[in-house]
Amino acid sequence: MWRALMRIVKTLPRHLDSDLVRSAGLTASEYTMLMHLSEAPNRELRMADLAEATGLSASRTTRLVGDLQSRGLVTKRGSAADGRSNIARLTAPGMAKMKSAWPAHLASVRKRVFDHVDGSAVQRTAQVLSAVAAQLEDK
Repeated sequence: MWRALMRIVKTLPRHLDSDLVRSAGLTASEYTMLMHLSEAPNRELRMADLAEATGLSASRTTRLVGDLQSRGLVTKRGSAADGRSNIARLTAPGMAKMKSAWPAHLASVRKRVFDHVDGSAVQRTAQVLSAVAAQLEDK
């Protein structure tokens, strides 16, 4: 199981990324960033919180937000509450891009994962992986 999990952790992100780039013109990291912003209050997050949510470094988050900003998908401004931090905000075109990419992402996940797993195993696997994730997040 461990070796299979490591193979998946290594290869699945690469496949999901190439599927998204080909179908929607977004990398998986860009899609994840847009998704987190779309779910945030007022569709905005402090850059540090966005980095934490996406699992990316602060510098990688800054570069990605800059790229998305140049494409008009997000804006970035200084925080009024905290003069030191910046806020990334999803724009209307960014929301439209995320929504248009969602079906392609879902199809990719289905093709790469769920089409190969028996439905009854999905629920049990979700429980097991959720328990492991919760234990790791508590540390």
